[in-house]
Amino acid sequence: MQQRIDILDSTLRDGAQAEGISFSVEDKLKIVKALDELGIPYIEAGNPGSNPKDIEFFERIKTIPLRHARLTAFGSTRRRDTRVEEDKNIQSLVSAGTTVVTIFGKAWDFHVTEIIKTTLEENLKMVSETVAYLKNLGREVIFDAEHFFDGYKSNPGYAFKVLEAAAEGGADCLVLCDTNGGCFPSEVYEIVKKVRETFDIKIGIHTHNDGGMAVANSIMAVEAGAEHVQGTYTGFGERCGNANLSTIIPNLQIKKGLYCIPGENMKNLTFTARKISEIANISLNRREPYVGSSAFAHKGGMHIDGVCKATSSFEHIDPELVGNKRRFLMSEVSGRNTILEKIREINPSIGKDSEETHAIIQKLKELEHQGYQFEGAESSFELIIRKELGKYKPFFELEKFKLMTEKPDRGTNSASALIKVKVDGVSEITAAEGNGPVNALDRALRKALEVFYPELSNVHLTDFKVRVIDSKSATAAKVRVLIESTDGETSWSTVGVSTDIIEASWIALVDSIEFKLLKDLEKKIKAYL
Repeated sequence: MQQRIDILDSTLRDGAQAEGISFSVEDKLKIVKALDELGIPYIEAGNPGSNPKDIEFFERIKTIPLRHARLTAFGSTRRRDTRVEEDKNIQSLVSAGTTVVTIFGKAWDFHVTEIIKTTLEENLKMVSETVAYLKNLGREVIFDAEHFFDGYKSNPGYAFKVLEAAAEGGADCLVLCDTNGGCFPSEVYEIVKKVRETFDIKIGIHTHNDGGMAVANSIMAVEAGAEHVQGTYTGFGERCGNANLSTIIPNLQIKKGLYCIPGENMKNLTFTARKISEIANISLNRREPYVGSSAFAHKGGMHIDGVCKATSSFEHIDPELVGNKRRFLMSEVSGRNTILEKIREINPSIGKDSEETHAIIQKLKELEHQGYQFEGAESSFELIIRKELGKYKPFFELEKFKLMTEKPDRGTNSASALIKVKVDGVSEITAAEGNGPVNALDRALRKALEVFYPELSNVHLTDFKVRVIDSKSATAAKVRVLIESTDGETSWSTVGVSTDIIEASWIALVDSIEFKLLKDLEKKIKAYL
């Protein structure tokens, strides 16, 4: 039977402590649904006694059925010199109504005496009495031994006494926390192994990434006997973040043969990472292992040639296992095979020496000479291929647009755009304001086209980059605009080049919308067939 590793996701609690992250109640509900659909068994949903937002969340989540996940409320042990029955935070945990509760307590003697200002003996009572109280109420109790590794290195005897106190209280799982994130994998392995040999209770691991080793430390803890792993799904968290579960899960399940989530859901790993990042309003790191857009991207000609002959030559797994895809990047070092692979995605019958291939290569050279770069804008390059192959039909026609700008006032839009487009002979004219002319143009264009293509309401830009190509020309220099767009499920990048930044932006915007509509049309045709 496949060994099971219990995964606890703390995106809603530890992840919410990351700089730049602020979840609304609606955001939290969406993330719970996404994690539940993926098959995460435990979701740490926050501290119900800490703020009104979490109180509202715990009330609303009660009405939402979950298929895989069990919610856990999170909180501290009772306060010093306070009866557990009278501790307001403990009562908030109880009132949250979750079947699982995560309790954290101090495992470092320095924190006990200098931070919470109590005695070592009182701290042990705080741990054991809190755990026992919740167990007597029928809760599953996960005990997070905060600062355990620093505590062990400072005073191993006392750190073990804290675990003993939790075990005596009836804890179901003892989680060893590298709260400062400074441990090395070798240290984690040896210490977890000693704990595993001492306690006949499920052992867990909770690591932070301050030393860049949170994932490695989590894996080594499992190697040493841990059966419970905590982290956040895309790795964000306080300071440098938490252990990244989107990396840990495939490492354990695909590489080590352990069970983390239902096997059929592994193909949803990338989609879930993008969805949670979208909800959090952050860009998913393209270099993220397994789920990043660059995880299976190949640029060097020799690498591409190798992958074309045998994918395992430069890929450690099949990207489809985690719902990602292979990408061959367009660049001066990628070679003809890269271009041919992209062409064959559209027309498999075209050969390496065909006229179409030569024409597309020549077009690519011309555009690169003008300043285009398709390494990070494969969507624009796909549209170019379709145009050269006669497999492109525009979804709309621009009749005119007019931009008006004024000196920006703080807190107000500084530009407006008037635009007129035509779709299948029907014209639509509309206007929009924006924070600058490009933003106004983007809003106006999508507003006009949503009349014909409602699906565009879900599309927005996630990144906008401007690069001056020939700086010696000063204000007359060419600029390259690269934009990244998303519909909440997938992301794509497009590029435009011109001496006019508005025109360059317009080219990239049009490509972005055309690409989205093209892919939606292909999905509809595929579903119909």
